[in-house]
Amino acid sequence: MKTKEFLSLLETSPQKSLVFSYANNRSVGKNYHITEVKNVTVDTVDCGGKSDFWKETVVQLWESPTEKDALTYMSTRKALQILKRVDAAKPMERDVEIKFEYGNDHFHTAQLYVHDVTVTADRLTVQLGSRPTDCKAKESCGIPVEKTTVSAGQCAPGSGCC
Repeated sequence: MKTKEFLSLLETSPQKSLVFSYANNRSVGKNYHITEVKNVTVDTVDCGGKSDFWKETVVQLWESPTEKDALTYMSTRKALQILKRVDAAKPMERDVEIKFEYGNDHFHTAQLYVHDVTVTADRLTVQLGSRPTDCKAKESCGIPVEKTTVSAGQCAPGSGCC
């Protein structure tokens, strides 16, 4: 999900509880805060020597130990206010992927991707999850690349499979 899509969701869903669900459908506690927003620039070189470059937004979620008994989740309105304050101080990139950094005593700290969003009458639930690592230089590293086989009868002209 792009940063602009997340901001739009918050804007079009005012006054809803903002819930983040992660591994095994567990939710970030009602005592969470948005503690940091990172404009991240990733400048890499893979094992095959190829350079890559991209940007992303990382929003850090933190559960306050002094507010364990919180009864309600942060509202979408409050989250949007925080993100607007951040954006005024240091503009966020809108057309980049947004991730959420989270961890607690029972879940390792990780940067999680948005896998799905559910909107109900009173709640906006963001389903977070991970993606497996991958080698971007399989061919130059000698790792066999899996190829799919398509029979001639299944390949339409111009589809790119022939």
